[in-house]
Amino acid sequence: QVQVVEFGGGLVQAGGSLRLSCGASGIIPSINAMGWYRQVPGKQRQLVATITSGGSTEYADSVKDRFTISRDNAKRTVYLQMNSLKPEDTAVYYCKINIGTMNRQAYDYWGQGTQVTVSS
Repeated sequence: QVQVVEFGGGLVQAGGSLRLSCGASGIIPSINAMGWYRQVPGKQRQLVATITSGGSTEYADSVKDRFTISRDNAKRTVYLQMNSLKPEDTAVYYCKINIGTMNRQAYDYWGQGTQVTVSS
């Protein structure tokens, strides 16, 4: 019933910027938190940034001061502004949304992933 769709990836030169967007649709009683993760071949998926319903944010040390996560509660959308991109930022970026139900259960929903490639 819940669908998560993300977009905004692409090819960019080092030092450039990209803005990722991720939206959730369906029956969503509440959103507890939203986040962005990334994964490269042969490695585990790693957290990039998260934002809670209260607006608290966390960032991976490697992206602090370069990436900014934000949300639009009315649109059920989370964004990731990526500035000063580096080749090591190249990865498939995934959106994750933690949704709470009326009986206080929580479930994670993932986007399909969007490729970000940063050339040197």
